[in-house]
Amino acid sequence: MPTDISFIREGKPLSRSQRFSLTVRLSLPAMLAQLSSIAMQYIDASMVGRLGADDSASIGLVSTSLWLFWGVCSAMTSGYSVQVAHQVGARNDLGARRVLRQGISATLIFSLAVTLIGLAIAWPLPVWLGGDATIHANASLYFVVFVAALPLLSLNYLAGGMLRCVGNMKVPSLVSGAMCLLDCLFNFLLIFPSRELDLAGFRFYMPGAGLGVLGAALGTVAAEAVCAAILLWYLLCRQKELRLKGTSGSFRPTRDVTRKAFSISAPMTLEHAIICGAQIAITMIVSPLGVIAIAANAFAVTAESLCYMPGYGIADAATALTGQSHGASRPRLVRQFGYMSVGLGVAAMSVMGILMWLFAPEIMQLITPVEAIQNLGAEVLRIEAWAEPMFAAAIVAYGVFVGVGDTKIPALMNFGSIWVIRVPLAWLLSSSMGLRGVWIAMAVELTIRGLLFLCRLFFTRWYNKGKASSLPF
Repeated sequence: MPTDISFIREGKPLSRSQRFSLTVRLSLPAMLAQLSSIAMQYIDASMVGRLGADDSASIGLVSTSLWLFWGVCSAMTSGYSVQVAHQVGARNDLGARRVLRQGISATLIFSLAVTLIGLAIAWPLPVWLGGDATIHANASLYFVVFVAALPLLSLNYLAGGMLRCVGNMKVPSLVSGAMCLLDCLFNFLLIFPSRELDLAGFRFYMPGAGLGVLGAALGTVAAEAVCAAILLWYLLCRQKELRLKGTSGSFRPTRDVTRKAFSISAPMTLEHAIICGAQIAITMIVSPLGVIAIAANAFAVTAESLCYMPGYGIADAATALTGQSHGASRPRLVRQFGYMSVGLGVAAMSVMGILMWLFAPEIMQLITPVEAIQNLGAEVLRIEAWAEPMFAAAIVAYGVFVGVGDTKIPALMNFGSIWVIRVPLAWLLSSSMGLRGVWIAMAVELTIRGLLFLCRLFFTRWYNKGKASSLPF
């Protein structure tokens, strides 16, 4: 009989091989979901890249600001999905459903508030970031579309996070694959104008809206919306531990659940806001370097995401495994899953770093036809490749700590590292080395951050955070 995540909450012993098997089996679907998400970024980047350097730069200029808004909403939902992992680990499905109901209400309220803030700053934002006047209009338009869709995107984050935290990695990964295909289709129809295409000697008419940058934003949002609906349906009607169909309960937030969600997600939200603030500062350092540097920086960030895809997939699995082990009051198992997950992540991302170093020019050629952007992007990717093993340690160890609700100190480590090391060093090196200096600063900071996370993982008692609270029925 194969090892199942239910072994954790049922108190069954798990050998090292069983723990490894379970970690890998949960990580692979999560990696597929990450791969699909990254493929969407590649699709957007490569399609918009065909429009020219200015359109590429307009997206690159506001991308870090969008990460801020997306990440704040995503971090907020984690406060509820981690509680669900604890409740399911404690075999309290009614308590898990109570958290889910309140998570839906809180997510909608919070994301609507964030949307209003985003819409208020959308038009002056490109000016604040120091972008060239020729790209301001498209940059603002792209930003507005995504910010207006934040409530839908946030429900997507919530549903996917809830399913992963109960150990269901397959459905989110399959839906992510579907989202990638939909994104490709919608972008193809919305970005480019109507035209005749030649396929294997057959010419046919392909309709298109010709919306350019706006089409890229609308296509991705439409794909996200369809998949959010699918995930919510499965979560609320099919997932055994969490389905609300045929059950009753209040969606009104209560003090105990809200307080626990706040204690988990507030450090993560603040951390993400501060980190994205640093990334926006980096964008402001890059902006004076010119349109080519802005586009190369944005495309290289997209290209690098393929390299850290395994890390985030394993981190999702680690959060579910350590969260349910914590809820089942098995601290030794929490520690064992933590060590194993981080080791697996470092090994996987080391391999990806080698591949990125070898194939950096080919990767950039897939994204943009502009030779200057290709060459600069490939150079900075090869700089970043050296930092991937320690970046993996930071990514996966963070997922491990989140599983037990330990978010305050890891958040301080994350945003302290990026503001104290990366931003000042990038500013110093950019004046003499241009974009290469910015990426050297990034590689140095990620290496130091990974070492800090490894020290916390191996030399502190993070796994003894106390028993997860059990909510009343």
